Amino acid sequence: MAWTRTSRWMVGAGLVAAIAVAAGVYWSSQADADTGLVQVNGRMESDQIVVSARVPARIAELLVREGDQVQAGQVMLKLRDEAVAARSAQAEAAAAAQLAQVRALESSLSLLRSESTVLTQTAQAEVTAAQAELTRVGVIAQQSALERDRVKQLAEQGFVGPQALERAQVATKSALEQYSSARAQVQKAQLNLQNARLSPQRIQSRSAELQAAVAQAEMAHAKALEAASESKELTVTAPVNGHVVARYINPGEAVNHGVPLYAIADLSKVYLKAYIPEPMLGRIQLGQAAQIWTDATPDQPIDAKVGYIANRAEFTPKEVQTRDERTKLVFEVRLYPTQTSQLKLLPGQPADGMIRLSPDAPWHAPRH
Repeated sequence: MAWTRTSRWMVGAGLVAAIAVAAGVYWSSQADADTGLVQVNGRMESDQIVVSARVPARIAELLVREGDQVQAGQVMLKLRDEAVAARSAQAEAAAAAQLAQVRALESSLSLLRSESTVLTQTAQAEVTAAQAELTRVGVIAQQSALERDRVKQLAEQGFVGPQALERAQVATKSALEQYSSARAQVQKAQLNLQNARLSPQRIQSRSAELQAAVAQAEMAHAKALEAASESKELTVTAPVNGHVVARYINPGEAVNHGVPLYAIADLSKVYLKAYIPEPMLGRIQLGQAAQIWTDATPDQPIDAKVGYIANRAEFTPKEVQTRDERTKLVFEVRLYPTQTSQLKLLPGQPADGMIRLSPDAPWHAPRH
């Protein structure tokens, strides 16, 4: 490029203007510092939270976009995965079946416990009654047999006819049949009594079955909760109140675990991001009182404090050799509002800050 006299004059004038501006900024900061305050300028920023996918799935529906305000817990998008839905339904059905089995065993065990004493008492009474009946019909059978033998002797001696002997034989046969039936009834009653006396063992066995069923039901419930949790991840909600500043996906796209979906500016973590020249760095300390001023509320400064000071300069030249060049270095500082109830700030909003260097320095509005 050829340099003309006019070009040299314009470049020289530009350098002079730049030096004058830099000097003006330096002396303005120095003048503020002499009053116990230092003025900084910048814009409001906020912490950003990246909302990511927790399960691999496909985007089914987008409910918010860039620029939208969201509340914590608000649904931002819905994912779709048929396999996850199927696993959740299957696990829920298995848990319900196991729970039904537990309820059935609980009912059966309760019935066994309530009937145990009654069954034993009833079976014992049946044995006593059957034995009494056996004794009664045994006496009848014995008497019938004796009567048959007596009639037989009389028939042989010719004192009675064959009809009398036949009747005695029929009566004896009937009595013996009744005795046999009564004896069978005694055996049946005794077996029932033995079974009734086994109720404690049955209760113990049923209790063991119930414990096993409860363990299986708990495992099924845990699997159902796990599947439900996985299914719940298909609905993505906002973790904080904030402002959606970026969207990285579109409907129908497939995403993997950990893929960013949105970026949210956390409106509860808004701060003024500004810069101070290097000569002022030694006088700025963390925790110093400050105020934030905005054009939206020019008469209502917001109380703040210094919450961050960068340990490295920005816009640093490649080679810093002279003292004049070192004075051009700037360091980032952040002023955080101290009362959330006063927040009327949004990310990107230009603002001024006043930092109190001296505890007794009176506040004043920024100079423009």
